[in-house]
This record gives sequence, C-alpha cells and structure tokens, in this order.
Amino acid sequence: MDYGAPRESLWMTSKRITVTAHMFGILANILMLIWLLHYREGIELDSSNPYRLFNVHPFLMFFGFIFLVGEAMMAYKTVAAQRPVPKFVHLFLHLCALVLGIVGIHATFKFHDMVNLLDMYSLHSWIGMGTFCLFILQWLFGFSLFVFPKASVPTRASLSHWHVSGGRMLLYMAICAALTGLMQKFTFMQLKNNRESYLINFLGLAILLFGIAVDLSVSLGHYTSHNQMA
Repeated sequence: MDYGAPRESLWMTSKRITVTAHMFGILANILMLIWLLHYREGIELDSSNPYRLFNVHPFLMFFGFIFLVGEAMMAYKTVAAQRPVPKFVHLFLHLCALVLGIVGIHATFKFHDMVNLLDMYSLHSWIGMGTFCLFILQWLFGFSLFVFPKASVPTRASLSHWHVSGGRMLLYMAICAALTGLMQKFTFMQLKNNRESYLINFLGLAILLFGIAVDLSVSLGHYTSHNQMA
C-alpha cells in the first residue's frame, strides 16, 4: 500500500495550519497594540506614568513571550533551510522570549511598587510565574540536551518527545495566564458593553486560536516527521 499520498496530504495540512497560526499571531499583536496605544495611554518602560509602565507587561508577555515561543516552536517548518538553521532560530527565539519575559515581569512588579499593590496575589500571577519558571527549566533542559554539552543520539531521540510535549504544555499554560490576566484587567476596569470590551474579547480569542493553531502545527509536524523516519 502506498502511504506517500496520505503523508503528503497531512504535511500540506500542517503547512496550512502553520500559516493560519502566523495570521492569528499577527492579528493578536495588532489588537494588543490598538488596545494599549488607543485605549490605555500607550507603552513606556521608563515612565513616571504607572499605567504606561504597566502596559509594557501585557505587550511583552504576548509579543515577547507567547508569540515568540509559538514562532520558535514552528521554526522547523517556517524556516526553509538545512537543519542547523531552523535549530538556531528555534533556540534564538526562545532566548529572546526568555529575556523579554523577564522585562515584562519586571514591569509589573515595578508598577505594583509605584501604586502600592501586593505582588503575587492573584491566580493570574501564580499561573504566569509558574509557567515562566518552568519555561526557564525547559530552555535549560533543551539547551543541555541538544546544544551543549549535548546528549548522545539515543538519549536525544528518547527525550525529544518529552521536550516537545513540555513545550506544548507550557504554551497552553502561558495562554491560560494571558487570558486570566485579560479577565482580571477587564474586571478592574469595570468594562461593560463598549468598544474596548469587545476589543479585549477579540484579543483573547485571537491569542487562544493562535495557541491552538501552533499546537496543531507542531503536533502534525512531529507526527509526519516520525512517519517519514519509520
């Protein structure tokens, strides 16, 4: 029986889902910028205005963390080059997400100090900080396993599935943190039936759909690559 056609069809489906994920990611970034720049006074890391400082947090935690992590996970299909190049892009984008995530978390702690709010009191902050700490461990695990000192080929083969599964889990945890953060902000601002409330709802949906599309892209890509090796 010829399995080439089904595999090719599955690969093309995976490519289409990858493009869809890019589109949802771009849409979410656009909606985020419209919300923060048009409705929430703008974004500025070194600002005497605490609310402009706070806006750094949602922007960097989506664009600088969730979006870059999702793009890093899809790098092996997005980057049309030999194996070492997508691997480098994957590693570099995750490193950028790590650095920008630290800046985004720092911004919210600095905001809390400026307005005398407690730290780490909400479900959003617990999920978000837990996710980020696990992400650091995941990055260190991946770096030591695949880059330096680099494990043996059988070890990498046996642990790569856990690395991929861990990344997918962390992406969903990060999206959960983002959605609870939007809901928390929605409640604090006491928004009702207006344009900003609709914008935040559409932003949350775009973030969720981005994560689902990334997960489908990665899982299908991982499945087809294993089939090709079989």
